[in-house]
Amino acid sequence: QVQLVESGGGLVQPGGSLRLSCAASGSIFSRYDMGWYRQAPGKQRELVALITSGRSTNYADSVKGRFTISGDNAKNTVYLQMTSLKPEDTAVYYCSAKRVVLGGSYDYWGQGTQVTVSQ
Repeated sequence: QVQLVESGGGLVQPGGSLRLSCAASGSIFSRYDMGWYRQAPGKQRELVALITSGRSTNYADSVKGRFTISGDNAKNTVYLQMTSLKPEDTAVYYCSAKRVVLGGSYDYWGQGTQVTVSQ
């Protein structure tokens, strides 16, 4: 069982920055793909950024050049550095860990952290 705990959300003005953290229980980064998702009110959850077990990264077009995902193996923590924030970035942000195995996959989610971008 993997536990994920997000932190770092809050209220920020447009153009500002925030860094989200996702602390995992145990050393999982070598076996799991780690992702940040977000869900705004009335919208579906969407992938924001992904870092694979091989350390490849992918980003949603809407955040490319503004957000950066990274991982610290020693701290078992994944980060999402968000800059040049826009009101449309307002959402609950979730951390995920996924590992595909023969016949299925293991999927874990954090509880979410609220990010609000507003004046």
